[in-house]
Amino acid sequence: MRLQPPRVNGDADAAAGRRYKAGMQHHGAAVENMAPDERGRALDVGGEEDRSDAVFDAVLHPNRSLPSAGFLAVMAIVIGANIIFGIYFFAIGAWPVIGFCGLDVFLVWLAFRISYRQGRLRERVIIRGGELRVSRILPSGHESRWRLQPFWTRVVIDRPDEHEAQVRVVSKGRSLVLGAFLSPDERMSFGRSLADALARAGRGD
Repeated sequence: MRLQPPRVNGDADAAAGRRYKAGMQHHGAAVENMAPDERGRALDVGGEEDRSDAVFDAVLHPNRSLPSAGFLAVMAIVIGANIIFGIYFFAIGAWPVIGFCGLDVFLVWLAFRISYRQGRLRERVIIRGGELRVSRILPSGHESRWRLQPFWTRVVIDRPDEHEAQVRVVSKGRSLVLGAFLSPDERMSFGRSLADALARAGRGD
């Protein structure tokens, strides 16, 4: 994964980050107040790199509720139903309604399009070489990176075992929320695994 030269106060990156944090706070997430060390536009997002020496390496992304095949099936049903209704309304002389049938298809397509775009959100958490690194790539392609020292960093799980559970890494009084888009069970599993790996890295194991 490569970054273009970091821009400390890039307006587009900052605005994208504010929208992401505002969305988390709207859903009752813990406040995130840790500024990234780097910002830029991610290139080769899916690129592979050597992970053999990583103590911990996790790539987090939202669950896609409907696969591509399911999306095509739903759209086929919606289009087919609207064609049938359109023919019926045309036959009885209510042809202006046909336009609303087309609008219905477009709105369904648009809703899925927005959902799939949000599914491109990614967070990667890796502990390697005595350093905790976090990379967050927003659906827009803007990437933020944090670099933390395991000895000064701890994992906090707010409201554990509840639906609103949140995972944070805390360092020097600053918090970074991770995996806010995961299911409650996934957040708990991830948080506990990260806490264990971070403790081992802090001890130098």
